[in-house]
Amino acid sequence: MGSSAATKNIADSASWYCGMMLLGMILLGSVRESAVAGEVEAMKGSNLRERPCDEIYVVGEGESLHTISDKCNDPFIVERNPHIHDSDDVYPGLVIKIIPILQY
Repeated sequence: MGSSAATKNIADSASWYCGMMLLGMILLGSVRESAVAGEVEAMKGSNLRERPCDEIYVVGEGESLHTISDKCNDPFIVERNPHIHDSDDVYPGLVIKIIPILQY
């Protein structure tokens, strides 16, 4: 009978150890995932300023026609985009045409 009790005690200890290891791995994974998500959000914010001004431009979060005009050197965005009726009615995902003025 002593052997059975010892085996049960070892099995309980091993089970407890495995449970703690699993919990630790889950916690570490969630901390790493949230850190990576924070880095991605930080990169998104910096990408708005670094994005190229293609002829077909998709408005990003926090952008206005004024900031896009300055960044892309196109003061005639409203005139080239008849689907924009109000310069304040700009939202992320809006597709606009950009033709930068060449500087020499």
